[in-house]
Amino acid sequence: MTYRSSLLLSLLLTPCVALCQSPAATLPAGTPLALRIDEHLPMRNGQPVRAHLLYPIYDADKLILLQNTVVLGTVVELRSDRSRRIHAALGGDFTPFHKPVVRFTSIVLAEGAIIPFTSGDATEGAPIFRAVAPPPVKGGFLRRQFDGLLTVARSDVAIVTGPEKADRFVQFVYSQIPYHPQRIEKGTAWTIETSHSVEIPAQPAPPAVAVAVPPKRHFWEEPLPLADPAKADTGSWIVQANLDEPLSSETSKEGQAIKATVAQPIFNPDHTIAIPQGSTLIGAVTRAKPSRKFGRTGVLTFSFRQLQIPNAETRTVETRLTGADSARDIALNSEGQAKSKPQDKISLPIILAVLASRPLDRDAGRGAAAGNGLGKNAVGGAAGLGLVGTIIGLTGASPNAVAAIGYYGAARAFYYRWIAHGQKIDFAKDTRIVVETTPRSSAGLKPNAR
Repeated sequence: MTYRSSLLLSLLLTPCVALCQSPAATLPAGTPLALRIDEHLPMRNGQPVRAHLLYPIYDADKLILLQNTVVLGTVVELRSDRSRRIHAALGGDFTPFHKPVVRFTSIVLAEGAIIPFTSGDATEGAPIFRAVAPPPVKGGFLRRQFDGLLTVARSDVAIVTGPEKADRFVQFVYSQIPYHPQRIEKGTAWTIETSHSVEIPAQPAPPAVAVAVPPKRHFWEEPLPLADPAKADTGSWIVQANLDEPLSSETSKEGQAIKATVAQPIFNPDHTIAIPQGSTLIGAVTRAKPSRKFGRTGVLTFSFRQLQIPNAETRTVETRLTGADSARDIALNSEGQAKSKPQDKISLPIILAVLASRPLDRDAGRGAAAGNGLGKNAVGGAAGLGLVGTIIGLTGASPNAVAAIGYYGAARAFYYRWIAHGQKIDFAKDTRIVVETTPRSSAGLKPNAR
């Protein structure tokens, strides 16, 4: 009786086990993997790197790898960052800055299994910013100017109130030292492509995750990104895709054809597939304006007009860019145009100019103490060359000479904010974008018969 009961129980549990795990699958060659680290790492050759996937990976509409799956690699080379070295040296920082070259070699599944793979070396690591298009602006010119000033104010306040403010202060102090340690910053991200197909074994189904209640936001904090729900009731969809080629405000031309590959399947309310993973969005660059002198930033706009679904007719759609990853802190407007965020061009040059004038203020007629004069010299020198300027000021150099060093720092800040080229807008190959189809111009998106 016991044997029969055990056999019956095992037969009953077999379907449950099958349903509670994802089937074995193959990760195709050329699959883009967006990876990010969650801790600061030393900048050294041979440094182990533990990153995680920014997005889940699908193939044939089946989930292969979960978001936050761990991927392991190693720093295999340190390349000189020449442009950063020159820029830092002009400010009195002679640290030999490097760019790490990372080679990722294995995927760690949830149950601990390690899957080896190969890919190209990851070189252009940078913190990733997610730009999100705001709702349409109500109001005219004055409202837009107010929103721009509010964005600048939020950025300034976040420096001293945001998370890890103590670490930012330490790094600021380091930046004033002529030679200091360098690190791979927390949040640095790379996008790589697999060099060959990778066999992924069956995995346990992911546990249900409770929806977190968003914290209360203060008015000075940036608004949280909106969720990306499918809008089946209006006939539109939020589609996540990867760009098939790089785009830049400096090199792209109006009318240039572009493509993006749908990265995640879109499901109908009845759980049938409306847009399968692997579909192709086809469109063009609608506006490209390079950055120019006097701080004028680049502008880039693109849209998609066709949706090519495998084994189905090409559908006509109209889309609006609502989100995009970028290595630069950019902003999207309500029409999907990518521009740089408004920058604070006033505060820093003014602060440095005030500090630079301190050596010239000698309290004439009051017999100022020598120590007070040296302190003012130190402040003025720090405004121009950091610790190097401070040391020059403390050695008893002429107040005029120290003030000149301080005004040099203020002039550098003014130049980079008002005279130099503005920020360019660029998206690397495999950049994750989010587009919304516009209902009034889109062909009806029906379940895909497969």
